[in-house]
Amino acid sequence: MPSPKYAAIIGAVALPLMGAAIPAAPAPVALGAPAVECAPVPSAGKYPTYQQLPLQTTLPDPWLPLAYTTTDSEGGDSPSFASDVMSGKGKNRVQTPEEWYQCRQPEILQMLQEYQYGYYPDHSKETVKATRSGNTVNIEVTAGGKTGKFSATLALPATSPAPVVINIGGMTNQPYLQAGIAVVGFDYSRVAADSNAKTGAFWDIYNGQDIGVLTAWAWGFHRVLDALNATVPEIDSARVGVTGCSRLGKAALAAGLLDARITLTMPMSSGVQGLGPYRYHGLSGQDETLENSKSGAGWWTDNTLGTFVNHAENLPYDAHTIAAAIAPRALVIDQGTGDQFTNSKGTSVIVYPAAKLVYDWLGVPDQIAMSVRGGGHCDMSGFNSVLPFVTKVLQNQTITKDYDDLGSYGSPMTTAYSWATAVPTAA
Repeated sequence: MPSPKYAAIIGAVALPLMGAAIPAAPAPVALGAPAVECAPVPSAGKYPTYQQLPLQTTLPDPWLPLAYTTTDSEGGDSPSFASDVMSGKGKNRVQTPEEWYQCRQPEILQMLQEYQYGYYPDHSKETVKATRSGNTVNIEVTAGGKTGKFSATLALPATSPAPVVINIGGMTNQPYLQAGIAVVGFDYSRVAADSNAKTGAFWDIYNGQDIGVLTAWAWGFHRVLDALNATVPEIDSARVGVTGCSRLGKAALAAGLLDARITLTMPMSSGVQGLGPYRYHGLSGQDETLENSKSGAGWWTDNTLGTFVNHAENLPYDAHTIAAAIAPRALVIDQGTGDQFTNSKGTSVIVYPAAKLVYDWLGVPDQIAMSVRGGGHCDMSGFNSVLPFVTKVLQNQTITKDYDDLGSYGSPMTTAYSWATAVPTAA
């Protein structure tokens, strides 16, 4: 039987969700709900520096807008200001899910681009051309008269249309295919080199911009999804997971954060600049910090994050903020207790439970999961460990595995986020 061949040119009109640089998540706001007044948000490049932000030794309050976190805001000169900010006593906190979705979530997305990822390119100015031959999809993206090219490889299950997990760096395919889930991979190094070289499809278009390589790889995930939508009818584009491990797990996290079409985000052993905390960094692993990660691979994130080296506790966010901003979409976090590199314990007992408080408050407690397993860094068993949750989210399967079980790590370290006792309650 001849191999299937498809070709499509995808523009902004064909992809209405991508008309903006980053499509906002559909906000589950009740019909007739009154509009809320949002806190002011700085313009790009005008965000507070570390000198204008309080030292927060515990995780920042996810419900407190940035405008009321700075030391020049009302009460910022008070001796108790930092303590109040950290404990959920800051002024003008978000009070309702409507306010979260309309104000705080978009604010976090912009804040993370400013401080960590670099600003995502405007997809409405891109044209994506996809051609398929058999199990290979070739992708061309053109913007501003420049073109970048790379390809993706398909592994399809027997039944279709099937949900899909897009991965970089490889994963255990067979259990997913046997479960009826397609697996698609692409060569991340063809999108952007894991270095300062600025080579690859992304930089062929966007060289010269202060954007981290994690964002470039995330862009690669998104352009693959564009191509799958256009050329692979065997895949159900409404049921999409993204995954990768270690630095590629950081990229998968960025991909899930920055595109609301992603149903399930699956960062594996992701560490600092992923779901490893900047604070409490020494609980396990090799004491991975902002400082040593920026020194070793400064290209992963933008230059602005480098200005917080030796001042990480002045950052107005931490890994739990990134996780919470993905809600109400699904997130499953993988960490191994034998991981010699990343802070698995910090992710498990601090980041996950802190983010889960936001998921619980938004009414989607079953959309976030923590998979604590044995084994080391990027152990392939991690993909089997998260698979039940993947089938639950992408296939509506009933599962029995408890993804709130932190295993040998025990209970959440609630002293790391004292605002937990001040979760907003709608009137």
